[in-house]
Amino acid sequence: MTAQLSIEGLSLVFRTRHGTVKALENVSLSVERGEIVGVVGESGSGKSVMAYTVMGLHDPAARIESGHIEFGGTDMLQASPSERDAIRGRELAMIFQSPRTALNPIRKVGLQIEDVLRRHAAIRSVDLHRHAVQALERVRIPDAERRYHAYPFELSGGMCQRVMIAMALACSPSMLIADEPTTGLDVTTQAVIMDLIREMSRSHRMSTLLITHDLSLAGEYCDRIAVMHAGHLVEIAPTEALLRSPAHPYTKQLLAATPTPRSTVAALTSIAGQLPDLRGELPVCRFSRRCERVQAICGEAPLPWTNVATNHLVRCRVPL
Repeated sequence: MTAQLSIEGLSLVFRTRHGTVKALENVSLSVERGEIVGVVGESGSGKSVMAYTVMGLHDPAARIESGHIEFGGTDMLQASPSERDAIRGRELAMIFQSPRTALNPIRKVGLQIEDVLRRHAAIRSVDLHRHAVQALERVRIPDAERRYHAYPFELSGGMCQRVMIAMALACSPSMLIADEPTTGLDVTTQAVIMDLIREMSRSHRMSTLLITHDLSLAGEYCDRIAVMHAGHLVEIAPTEALLRSPAHPYTKQLLAATPTPRSTVAALTSIAGQLPDLRGELPVCRFSRRCERVQAICGEAPLPWTNVATNHLVRCRVPL
């Protein structure tokens, strides 16, 4: 089966006045058509950087040192700006982390959806309003006709997130990248947003890359989970296998720090240490300075992927 999205050996650095930040190193990941893949890890682990690089929206200070990103048969790193612009919004859409800052504060939300349709869909101008209202209805916004005329500041955080989803799905893309889509939302609204994304993925066979720090959320909605630490992908597995039998020490610690309906506060443990400074020299395994299982062999390059079970890969010299 051909992957809808394929990332191979992606390495990216940021040039800053304080040194070169090695944000991503040799990252490889694929997403099949209709599949929901979660990328989890602590804040600062490189999840959003990877997503923005796929979209071609990385910071001007960023430099891609190596790697390949292919989406729907198009080489995204070699594509011209016009080629990328034609793909983004139509075939490849993104929900940004902070909907209030992603939306234009002085433009009605309905008109912002029309902007997407006007740019990417073959719709007559006289039909734009109707399609924008239908997009709002599709994400279950009540009284969509009235909400069409609302400004972002007049809507709740959850409602703004639904508007963002409506914009992202307006042209029925083949893939959605959702960057922390439930940040700042109450639990009930989180469930509504995630149920909506899952429903769209299933009904339209839309591929979804879910970026989140919430392992329990990924466990409920994703088909596979990729764990990221300090710019490295360290484990990739089907969701059930990863939650049942984590093979990387970092994944095990993430699970131990993740609350469940049956867990107590006393049972939760924090992850020792902190993410390494990504400037300067880094160990071969970027988790080694926080790992209780570290051995001399962990410093030997290159750091290989090991297949511990069917479709269960771990990047560790001494997996669990």
